Amino acid sequence: MNKFIVVFQNKNFTKLFLANFTSQMGSTIGLTAFMFYLLDHFSDQPLYASITELMYSLPTLVIFFLVGVFADRMDRQKIAFSCDWISAVLSILFLGTLFIGWMPLIFCVLFLRSAVQKFFFPAEHSMVQGILKQDDYTTAAGLNQLVMSLFMLFGNGLGVFAYWTVGIYGAILIDTVTFVLSALLIRSCKIDETVRMPNGKHRLKDLNISTVIVDFRDSMKYILQHGLLRTLLIGFIVFGVVNGGFSVMPVFILKYKLAPETYEQFSIIVGIMFGTGALLGSVIASFISQKLKLHQLIIMGLLITGSFVILSSLTTSLVLFLVLVFISALGLPLINIGIGGWMPSIVNPKMMGRVQGWVSPLMMFSQSLTLGFIAYSFPTFLKVEMLYWIVGGCLILVGVFYAITLPKYSRDILPQSKPMTV
Repeated sequence: MNKFIVVFQNKNFTKLFLANFTSQMGSTIGLTAFMFYLLDHFSDQPLYASITELMYSLPTLVIFFLVGVFADRMDRQKIAFSCDWISAVLSILFLGTLFIGWMPLIFCVLFLRSAVQKFFFPAEHSMVQGILKQDDYTTAAGLNQLVMSLFMLFGNGLGVFAYWTVGIYGAILIDTVTFVLSALLIRSCKIDETVRMPNGKHRLKDLNISTVIVDFRDSMKYILQHGLLRTLLIGFIVFGVVNGGFSVMPVFILKYKLAPETYEQFSIIVGIMFGTGALLGSVIASFISQKLKLHQLIIMGLLITGSFVILSSLTTSLVLFLVLVFISALGLPLINIGIGGWMPSIVNPKMMGRVQGWVSPLMMFSQSLTLGFIAYSFPTFLKVEMLYWIVGGCLILVGVFYAITLPKYSRDILPQSKPMTV
């Protein structure tokens, strides 16, 4: 608890933390409300729900080579600030497309908004690395996990509640307001130039095609030369499969198996159970991270979550399903805190944006493939239980892979070691 207090005494971190929270809220409420809007109006076409998630993940594959380069070459504070403002404007445009009602145009605006948001996290995360001490990285990862847990707990519930009370248009207006709040928080930060621009001042016109290609190539070499980063990124590919599955599986299993008539109400309860489990897991992980090595946290979390995801597909009891969802969520914070506490300690600050720029596209590529596969095969070829088997099996496989590979890196590179140099 004392470490949390110390970290929050850093005003810049507090503002970035709140900005990240509100920006994520802007990404969550309207998108969740829109998914339920589609399920209400196009209940015989679950394809639309999968396409909505694709519009969130596919943009990464288009701009992934730019995201990291921008975060390392441009002013990181201005990038994060601009992302929020542009996302707010696009949210207003999203409202307009809903009035028109043409689905291709709606999905196009969602695609653009998602593309802009992809620039936010590498810039924000790179600034957090620069304003904290290395001893605080694991604590900051724990706090970020708490935020993620709160969104797991309240995210879907807030989206559905907004949809029920103020409708789809009100939910998107809430998105707009939260993006504006996040932008104002980012702008109020006072961050050293060396943190905002660790590679010196650059202007947009300086980032020509050759510069982008060279930076992208250098980041690839940097990752390939360091076995630990290489190994972690292999795992991120599978995490994308998991994210793709988790984004639609709970709603699908409720609507098509466990609670066809009341799936909306029970989706809130599932979100509460999952979020409560993740929140409790965050507290547990924050404490045991001081006792266990970070790679042990990661492996333990993968095996726990993967096993109970598979078990949760085998029951026809809604109560038992909720219990299994709760237990499966306990393991996720172990994974996120382990990786989140490790990465900033081993990556050079000048390369953090480009390293983070590789994480998202790898995850989103596999996530997009997964969602495309689900959109094509469900429910024609795949039963909803099979989606759970695929996701749970992937988590267990990565847990076994990490159990074999990570211990040797843990011996070579301590969790709080100096960042890798270029």
